[in-house]
Amino acid sequence: MGHRLAAAACLALLPAAARAEPLVARYEVHAAGLTVMKVEALLDIDGPNYLVRTRTQMNGMVGFFARGDQVTSAEGAWRGTEPVPARYRVNGTWRGDQRVVVMDYTPAGMPVLRAIEPSNSEREPVPAALQAGTIDALSALAKLTRTVARTGRCDTGARVYDGRRRADYTVQTAGQGVLPAEGGFGGPALKCVFEGRLLAGRLDDQDPEEARRPQTADIWLGQPLPGRGPLPVRIELPTRWFGTVRAVLVSVEPAASARAMAQGQR
Repeated sequence: MGHRLAAAACLALLPAAARAEPLVARYEVHAAGLTVMKVEALLDIDGPNYLVRTRTQMNGMVGFFARGDQVTSAEGAWRGTEPVPARYRVNGTWRGDQRVVVMDYTPAGMPVLRAIEPSNSEREPVPAALQAGTIDALSALAKLTRTVARTGRCDTGARVYDGRRRADYTVQTAGQGVLPAEGGFGGPALKCVFEGRLLAGRLDDQDPEEARRPQTADIWLGQPLPGRGPLPVRIELPTRWFGTVRAVLVSVEPAASARAMAQGQR
């Protein structure tokens, strides 16, 4: 559950057609009437290179029972709308366990896992043949948002490997709509339908059929800042135990403004 929420929340990515200042976007994730997670994302995706860094924190009573505070980052370069990842890092704690991933990429596009905690000893192995030509999850989601900025549609896909799991992502355009504010962004938005299919890397105690069942989500992309590109403003993820989990954009601002505000509050 925590991993799926983090993956959904980490959709806070921004594309850009022209060089612009990095942004800081903040999201809240709601489930069963509670705010269960908060996400802050630093987004620098203009120009030839990109950097996305997210901080994900469990919140409220859910945070008390399942503590989590994790920083995830991805760096790389652009080849049109295709990301060419260079580094992927995870550092934090999740449900009391230290979580670390250090992964680099060769010039040929092969991920090289330098460190991982906890180990993958309790997971189905991911064969090298399935790792070749993959990108990390943040780079994959950056690709989606950049595609929307350039084409106005979200028809794309990615081969994803995060050091533990190997999955295929596909996204299709579902149409335009107008979102009510509901505690976050409200206004015109493009609806995209996401599907993720696990190919390898399930936990040993997971039922194989259940683990490989497609995971779906609705992703809405809007334009909360005039003159800037679209970014995810709402994500709705159906779950078996908690109903629909919803991540909503609650604020976005240039990184310089966010730093100035943080310094003023010290």
